[in-house]
Amino acid sequence: MLLVGLLALVLAGCATRGPGVVTVPGESPAAPGAQIKDGAPPRTIHPDDVLDAVPRPDPILIVGNFSPYTVNGETYEVLSSLANYRERGIASWYGTKFDGQKTSNGEIFDLYAASAAHKTLPIPCYARVTNLANGRSMIVRVNDRGPFHSDRLIDLSYGAAVKLGFMEVGTAPVEVEVINLAGIDDRRSNPAGHYRFVQLGAFGSESAAQRLRIELAALVTSPIAVSPVESGAGRLYRVRIGPVAANEDILQLQQRLEASGYSGTQLLP
Repeated sequence: MLLVGLLALVLAGCATRGPGVVTVPGESPAAPGAQIKDGAPPRTIHPDDVLDAVPRPDPILIVGNFSPYTVNGETYEVLSSLANYRERGIASWYGTKFDGQKTSNGEIFDLYAASAAHKTLPIPCYARVTNLANGRSMIVRVNDRGPFHSDRLIDLSYGAAVKLGFMEVGTAPVEVEVINLAGIDDRRSNPAGHYRFVQLGAFGSESAAQRLRIELAALVTSPIAVSPVESGAGRLYRVRIGPVAANEDILQLQQRLEASGYSGTQLLP
């Protein structure tokens, strides 16, 4: 009975983002009636396995920052500035239901990474989240929208919830403090202001894809993601750089990669 009760608490805490009517430009909500339950992955991790996000001055563009936007009949305004943001509220977490899917700004959600969703912060941005119940603290990258519940302030990845010590109970009182960085705020709606991705390849071996990701981290400042995809040949692991701010930035990135011996890149929307 204790195990059943604990499982119910976990599911109640983490399943905060699904299903509902979402009218956010660029979003791809699940089909009506989809009832995929969220939860923890089969592989358990230790809090020390989860690394803090490393803050950097990423550009804030129009993708993921459409404002105002409406979800489930509620309208939200994205904040015009990140400066001096600090707020307390309830954190929840999300995991397997969204793992490998695109976040609101086009990145790939990794349930083990230190990431988060917030309703009104400009994204991407970085924030220090402190669990007020136990004093644990970590830095996360905010790159998604949610949780769309009036009593929740922030949705954290499964990994972040493990590190902050509330994965099993589902929710926790937290303080969220944005880390102010001088990133370019370029929320224009023209095509040059949209994120783009550069794909370098798809590998049958996850370890090979991860090796390439580590190599690329020394060359570029844009996010690098390894994401699984099913194909006729079985599961592949694709390596993508992005979001990249504009077409000009993509050309510069391609030139830098080619000069370093990485050719045959593929541009993705």
